[in-house]
Amino acid sequence: MIKIINKIAIATAILALVGSANAATTLKVETHFNASQPSGEVATQFAKDVESYSKGNVKIEMFHSASVTGKSAEVFNSARSGIIDCDMTGGAYQNGKNAAFQFAGDIMGGYETPYQQYDWLNKGGGRAALNKLYNKYDMEFIGWWIPGQESLISSTPLRNVADLKDWKFRSPPGMETVIFADLGAKPIVMDFGEVPTALQTGIIDGADYSALANNVATGLYDTNKHASYPGFHSMPADHLACNKKKWDSLSSSDQAAIQKAMDKAGKSITKAIEKKNKEAVKLLKSQGVTLHNFSKKDRAIVRASAMKAWANWKKKSPEAKSLIESHEAYMKKIGLIK
Repeated sequence: MIKIINKIAIATAILALVGSANAATTLKVETHFNASQPSGEVATQFAKDVESYSKGNVKIEMFHSASVTGKSAEVFNSARSGIIDCDMTGGAYQNGKNAAFQFAGDIMGGYETPYQQYDWLNKGGGRAALNKLYNKYDMEFIGWWIPGQESLISSTPLRNVADLKDWKFRSPPGMETVIFADLGAKPIVMDFGEVPTALQTGIIDGADYSALANNVATGLYDTNKHASYPGFHSMPADHLACNKKKWDSLSSSDQAAIQKAMDKAGKSITKAIEKKNKEAVKLLKSQGVTLHNFSKKDRAIVRASAMKAWANWKKKSPEAKSLIESHEAYMKKIGLIK
């Protein structure tokens, strides 16, 4: 009888262990995009792909619109402290922690296409370089999703660098103001909500707002008949970054599944915005909006100005210096800079 009881106990323990091994891990992931935005839709699909690629081992509980934390810039801290598991916003929100995060979010004046930037990440040592920074803050960088170059809205032509002289425009704070001021423009830092009135009243001549397709949705091109396209100045990247301890607790196969899903998410949003931008081009041309594409020579001038700002940014932290030099090395390799 004792032997039978022992066998039952052993069998029960084995079943418990098997059940525990097969139990799915649920990761709480927060994004600043709402569920109906193109990026929000991609985030929703990412959650489905993780479950599929991991064969049900990992499930994603996705929180849109920064609904847990309340503020986009605080999502990183929520993941770092374990309130959630992963941050799906963008590295540039963390510039206050370390200037290097600028180059984890927007390498201004640098790469010309998302594909060049993805290649730095996957082929140019970018992932390891980023994790030297992220690991310092108890986080693991997983991947990027890059919509593409942003376009400028303008009431005056933007044919070349010369047209930027004395051009008053809405700029986000930070490195962009330094670069454009060096090019002769007059950047004015203001909130998104102030842009329509500022354009209507002539306080500004233009605005750095978003990608062309997103700009069209604002209606601002109804009275401002010029745009830069494809853009040349800014290409923000959003990231997936996870709590380091949580990430390390996952099996290598589950990590690979998440990585695969994130790579797909990046390609999806890039392709989606490319398609929407092409649709926007047709619409704007029919409305009499002129699209301006800087020449190779003018792009080189912008990049030279950006590199001056990068040189000063290197002095802000050792991590910034290391990350910028990694980008520069890859840009030299692919011929963007000498």
